[in-house]
Amino acid sequence: MSDLLGKKRGRELRDARPAWREEPRTVTRVAKATAMVLAVAMVLVPLWLVIATSLAPGQQIVDNGGWAFWPDTWTFGAYDTVLSNQVTTRALFVSLGVAVLGTFLSLTCTVLLAYALARPGVVGGKPVMLLILFTFLFPPGIIPTYLVVHGLGMIDTYWALFVPVLVNVFNLVVVRGFFQGIPEELYEAARLDGAGELRTLFTIVLPLSKAVIAVVGLFYAVGYWNDFFRGVMFLNDTSMYPLQTVLRGYVTQGEGLGSEFSAEGSLAQAPQAIKMAVVVIATIPILCVYPFIQRYFTKGVLTGAIKS
Repeated sequence: MSDLLGKKRGRELRDARPAWREEPRTVTRVAKATAMVLAVAMVLVPLWLVIATSLAPGQQIVDNGGWAFWPDTWTFGAYDTVLSNQVTTRALFVSLGVAVLGTFLSLTCTVLLAYALARPGVVGGKPVMLLILFTFLFPPGIIPTYLVVHGLGMIDTYWALFVPVLVNVFNLVVVRGFFQGIPEELYEAARLDGAGELRTLFTIVLPLSKAVIAVVGLFYAVGYWNDFFRGVMFLNDTSMYPLQTVLRGYVTQGEGLGSEFSAEGSLAQAPQAIKMAVVVIATIPILCVYPFIQRYFTKGVLTGAIKS
């Protein structure tokens, strides 16, 4: 009986609010719920307008002034026009290639550098870390970046789309902090077993770092996928443009799909549907990847940030 009373008392103590936290009032709860609903609506309503406009017939879009909240008839004509265009499909494959290769190279360089800087006693580790943090506080401008890329002969090459930003300082600090949080006993056990640094990294450190690597990989992938500025800055050949650069040119200037683009029927009078279709196509890959990474998101970022 005493054991049951003790367990009950323990649960009450765990569930009890601290003295400095008052019981939330009804008005507070309603205000929080209202704020949450408004925040969700501010995200979902514009997203739905984009999707609905891309699926609406052209005449409805024209009648509504360039948008549609609910299509009278659902049509995929805008998507067919966009995906049948060679400029858009080529730009889509360019973006996929840059995102995949850039993310792989960035993760490789970030993990190797973070591991080296996380180990104590590395020769020159502290000066290198200070130099890296200096570039984070004082990033280079556009003109110096362009001059460096031009001097390396990477203008009008795909290398210019990811080499200048191969390692992100924030991601490096997060991964380094995560590596520093791994118990030192594991490193010592690996050394006693005769493992070198690379073997320790691949057999012990990386399997324990899936969360932070998944999150940092998502950061890199989203950054490469959404980037349009480097395409404008470093590429003179429009046939090499990634999807986001094509999207920017078409949405902001009504250009970008090239002379090969032609819409038939009502879509010819409503280019807004095609613009929205391009936006949806450019957003889908990230929406497909994010649910698989989301469960690692909070754990990976917070652990790396706190340990650093």
